[in-house]
Amino acid sequence: MASDPPANPDGNSDAARTLGPWLVGLCLDLLLQGVLTSQFSNYHLWYSSTDGYQLTVSVGVLAVITTLKSIQVCYVIVWVQQIVYFNDFDSAADMRNNAWYERCNTLFVALIALYVQFYFCYRLYAISKLWWIVAPILFLYLFAVGSVAAAIHYISNSQESDNLAPWLSAHYGIVFAGDVLLAGTTAYFLLKTKKNVLPQTVGMINALVRLTFQTATPAAVCALINLIFIYLKNPNIRGFSNVFIQALPKLYAISMMWTLNARRRIRVANGSSSLTGGTSNEPTRMDFSRSMMRRRVNVGEDIAMSGIQVVTHTESRVRYSIAMVCID
Repeated sequence: MASDPPANPDGNSDAARTLGPWLVGLCLDLLLQGVLTSQFSNYHLWYSSTDGYQLTVSVGVLAVITTLKSIQVCYVIVWVQQIVYFNDFDSAADMRNNAWYERCNTLFVALIALYVQFYFCYRLYAISKLWWIVAPILFLYLFAVGSVAAAIHYISNSQESDNLAPWLSAHYGIVFAGDVLLAGTTAYFLLKTKKNVLPQTVGMINALVRLTFQTATPAAVCALINLIFIYLKNPNIRGFSNVFIQALPKLYAISMMWTLNARRRIRVANGSSSLTGGTSNEPTRMDFSRSMMRRRVNVGEDIAMSGIQVVTHTESRVRYSIAMVCID
């Protein structure tokens, strides 16, 4: 009786190193999309009727593009790799060069990240009121997207991977540096406001500073990990960067929604009884709506500190907004 031919361990190993990271990245992508879905739901419940329509539309656009990104990875890339090319490993592995939706995956990631970075840059401008502070950071982010476009150009022309490393490393390095610079600059201008506020408001400012670094850290660390993978000498290990590439746009989106949804918690945690109308950990919808009706402010003030009232020594009542929120 003839025995079955031995399995090809090298082929299985190649598939695990080449296609495996895409499958793991898909699982991580869907997990983070679930977190985002909860954040979008909370935003709609808490703020959709009180925030300006511009910001509400911006959140809606973010929900759409992150969902489309999951569809791209799940049903377009991984489905074709794992199902359509189930018995054709070479074709599945070569999708990077032949399939535009996989070839441009890094560009899609960069564009979603840029969308969120625009939000935080505008938030910084609303806090600082200095365009020349924001412009260099924004230029860095735009250059980072351009470097990804250059890398895709080399992929489209079937260039060697050595030509990709400088452009991809420039992208992730600039993104990481830009995130650190943006978070540090935002924290600096928030801390500057402590000089002009009453003691009871200092806790709110400190909470905003902590929130700034908490929301910036996950995406910045993920970008740094991708940068490290580029310089690893073993190409098989470099392939695992696809796991973190799929997570990056969702981490940026989570940071934006985390910032927006943190307003209620910060108000209550710092004893803003005049805003919440109660002592519970979460204000009621009626209390929250009533507090927002009392604070009809201009766009710039409302964006910078998200409806938290800051009383200064030189002005009787100056209102800010935490996270660049109500755009009326």
